[in-house]
Amino acid sequence: MSHFSSNSSVSKSGALYLYGRHPVTAAINNPNRQISVLYATKDTYPETAELCRRAQRPSSLIKLVDRKEIEKLLPAEAVHQGFAAQVKPLDSVSLEEICAAADQYESCHLLILDQVTDPQNIGAIIRSCVAFNALALIVQDKNSPIESGAMAKASAGMIELLPIVRVTNLARALETLKKSGFWIIGMDGYAKTTIDKMNKSGKTAIIMGSEGKGMRRLIEESCDSTVRLPISEKVESLNVSTAAAITLYELNKR
Repeated sequence: MSHFSSNSSVSKSGALYLYGRHPVTAAINNPNRQISVLYATKDTYPETAELCRRAQRPSSLIKLVDRKEIEKLLPAEAVHQGFAAQVKPLDSVSLEEICAAADQYESCHLLILDQVTDPQNIGAIIRSCVAFNALALIVQDKNSPIESGAMAKASAGMIELLPIVRVTNLARALETLKKSGFWIIGMDGYAKTTIDKMNKSGKTAIIMGSEGKGMRRLIEESCDSTVRLPISEKVESLNVSTAAAITLYELNKR
């Protein structure tokens, strides 16, 4: 699994901090997540200790602190609920691994983001990907934020469960997916076909562009077709995370 960190979640030493009950619980339960320290208050220590016991994590990872000590580690706006963890970023997944995994299914889908940069939106999108059985999330390395506490919080800990592939060249990645049997569909507000009318069988890769500019021209030209969400003419567009949730729901209906 690959992943994402805004500077607000990384200390000067480069440590990554997760915070909040759901992200920390999911991290403890993920055997692939390396945890350096678990911070717990007097109120949350029993729950953290029980989580460690069930996940067969050593209780020596837990450091009993007060809320102010946790707050010193985190961004000012972070809602931590008495749970925080210093962790290592998750290992990356290659595009080839995802293509190999897709070969096990007659029908599957994954999501591709083209220059979506807001960590909160990406976190919410990760949560929807897990909720609606997306095989993976693919992003371009230089145009996406890396793993962060804010992103993990917005994903409600689902960042631990979703393979995230960071590619250097998105257009080249699309060609690799096509060779692996994926049909490439771009989301475009001006497309003639609505998503509910598209053929959802086989392997499908859906691309969502940034809220302001949408997909880049080169990426749109690489699509096999484009579709749109059937929304009211009164609304120009939806937030990208909302649009992603609806899109993934529609794909998952098959």
